[in-house]
Formats: sequence, C-alpha cells, structure tokens
Amino acid sequence: MAETTTEGERLDVPLTALRPSLEAVLMVADQPLDTTILATAVGYPVEEVTAALTALAAEYDEQNRGFELRNVAGGWRYYTREEFAVVVEGFVLEGQQARLTQAALETLAVVAYKQPVSRARVSAIRGVNVDGVMRTLLTRGLVEEAGQDTETGANLYRTTGYFLERIGVTSLDELPELAPYLPDMDDLEDELSEMSAPAPEPLPDPTPEPGPSTEPDGGTEPS
Repeated sequence: MAETTTEGERLDVPLTALRPSLEAVLMVADQPLDTTILATAVGYPVEEVTAALTALAAEYDEQNRGFELRNVAGGWRYYTREEFAVVVEGFVLEGQQARLTQAALETLAVVAYKQPVSRARVSAIRGVNVDGVMRTLLTRGLVEEAGQDTETGANLYRTTGYFLERIGVTSLDELPELAPYLPDMDDLEDELSEMSAPAPEPLPDPTPEPGPSTEPDGGTEPS
C-alpha cells in the first residue's frame, strides 16, 4: 500500500527499505540519476534519499568495495574504484576476444545501415529489447553515441572507425547493399502507429499469444 509524506502528499510507489531500493535502481542505471528521480522511484522524500546516498557512498569507501557511489554532474551512479582499473581493463580486453552472438551481429547491422539511430528504433526493427546487446557493442568500441534525436531527446548511435577496421573497409559506402532489406523509418513509424491504434475485438482463441521478447544475453558467446 502506498505511504504518505510528512506534507500529506501521497507517494506513487509502495514504501520499501530505502537503501536496498536505491541500490537496486542505481544498479540498472546507465547514466547518473539525480535525487528527485531516485526519490520518485523509491517513494521517499528527497532529503532522506540524499542522506541515504551519502551514507551508502561512505559505507562503500569504509569497506573498500571494488566499486564506489559518486555524485557526478548532479546525479548519482556506481563506478568501479580507480585502484582496480587494471583488473577491469584486463577483463574488458579479454572480452574483446569473445565472439559476438547472432543477436549482437544483427543489432550491429541495423546500426550500421540506419545510423544515426536510437536504441528504441533498433529494438523496433529487431522486435526485441536490445539494451544489453547495445552495451556490449559500446564496450567493444563498435558503436558510439552520436548526439540526440531533436524530436524525442533519445541518444543516437553510430558505428565507429574501429568497426570499419574490423570488417576491412575504409568507408560506410563500401558496405554491401543490404539497406533495402531493412524497413524505412517512415514505414516503421506507420507500422507502430497501426499497432497502437484500437483494433476490432478478436474472437476467443484458446491458444495464448507469446509475450514481448527480450535478448537472452548481452551479446557475446561464452568462451
């Protein structure tokens, strides 16, 4: 059941343990989150959230954890601790040797032919959530951020020079003619609009429809 603040304002989410809730939200954040966003997410006043974040950061420092909680650019986020950079670097470089999965290769192809493109549009083209795979491609240096969409504000992504180097070409113009096989963005927007429009009520069907799919992995095959 939702709780109320001292001012009587009703919270939108149930009240749960503050510190574990903050840790859970920050664990999945891919950018710094300000205290207002975090307070809304966990259902606590901003002052209590700020105090809890400060206490968590101090606790991690005292325990010399491999990660730390920083307040950077007005937002909080987890970072690996600097003294363990050598370990992290070794792990990342070793990961460069792992083969990309089919899901990662398909996602990379969509970015290559539709760039600059947002994660949401890549997901729409592939029909699955690509967040995990995109993080892998970013880590591998195959894609990079390319500004923001002027209409939606979403981050855009493009392939890198390292991508061209890996596939043995000097320019995107040398890529094979595969773009005609991918849907145009205008066509895609029309399809999405049709999907969101009210549809006639279907006849009862005893066979359940499959739910939305997501990528089962982060984009690399186990070695």
